[in-house]
This record gives sequence, C-alpha cells and structure tokens, in this order.
Amino acid sequence: MKRLSLKELLLIAQGAVIIAVCSQLTIPLGFVPITGQTFAIGLIATIFPPLLSTTMVAVYLLMGAIGLPVFAGFSGGLGALFGPTGGFLFAFLLNAWITSWLITRYKDTFTWALVANLIGAFVTMIGGTIWLKIAINQTWPAAFTMAFTPFILPGIIKAIAASYIGLKVKHIFYLRFAN
Repeated sequence: MKRLSLKELLLIAQGAVIIAVCSQLTIPLGFVPITGQTFAIGLIATIFPPLLSTTMVAVYLLMGAIGLPVFAGFSGGLGALFGPTGGFLFAFLLNAWITSWLITRYKDTFTWALVANLIGAFVTMIGGTIWLKIAINQTWPAAFTMAFTPFILPGIIKAIAASYIGLKVKHIFYLRFAN
C-alpha cells in the first residue's frame, strides 16, 4: 500500500471539511432533507482521483461516527450514521469512487463529468432508498416517494454544478501545481 504524502493528507482533511460545511446547507423536505453533501461529494470526485476522493468521504464519515456534528443539521454519532438516512451517508463512498473513477478512466470533459456525477447521484439515491426502506419498514413505493423521487431534480442540478465547478477547479490545480 502506498504511503500518502503530506500534501495528500492535507487535501484529504480539507475535502472532509468541505463536505462537513456543505452538509449544513439544508432544505427541509419531508423525512430526508436536501443537502449540500451530494454537491460536495460530486465536486471532490470531479477534482480528485478515486483514492483521494473516497478517503475524503471516509474521513468525513469517521468524523461523524465519533460524534462530531458534521452531518446534516449538525448531527453526528453512530445514531445518525446508522439511522434511517444512513444509507445515503454510506452510499457517498460509492458515489465518490465511481464518479472519480469514471472521470479519471475516461474523458475529462464536462459531458463525461456530468454523466459520471449523475451516475454517482443515482447510486447515492438508490443506497439511501434501500436503507430507508429497511430501516423504517416501508413499502418500496413509499420508500421511493420519500428517498428517491424528491431528489431527482436537485440531484441533476447539483451534478451539473459539481461537474462545471469541479472541472474549472481541477484545471486551475493542474496549472498551479504543474510548475
């Protein structure tokens, strides 16, 4: 296993903090709020390679697991992590890895970044829906109504924003660190 450099460790810490800050941007919507978490995950996954972006999410989840109020609504602890909406949190790991891997593996264009971010958002919504259905013993139609359907349009908007901003920031990073 490769040792992480100091620069990579600092980037991981910054990424986890960015997710934590964006998590506090919430719009209450029924049982599951719309948050800035998914935007932050998409942004990080667009900018950084799979190992770094997924590690950023893992550190964010560990921060919340030990009780730091980094999840939406300043919540934290194992109760929040394993509660009814915990599936969204765990799905962030897959979202970050898949999105980043697709962008790294294929093309670094807006269209491809958008496709990758939409796939990542879909993975998050599916993971959250399955977990919620099991956690509160709902029917599939009820779970989809609560945890999937309301997030389609916001997910598309956040994927567009994360793709556009992420590629711009990535370009600036590469220009700055190349010299």
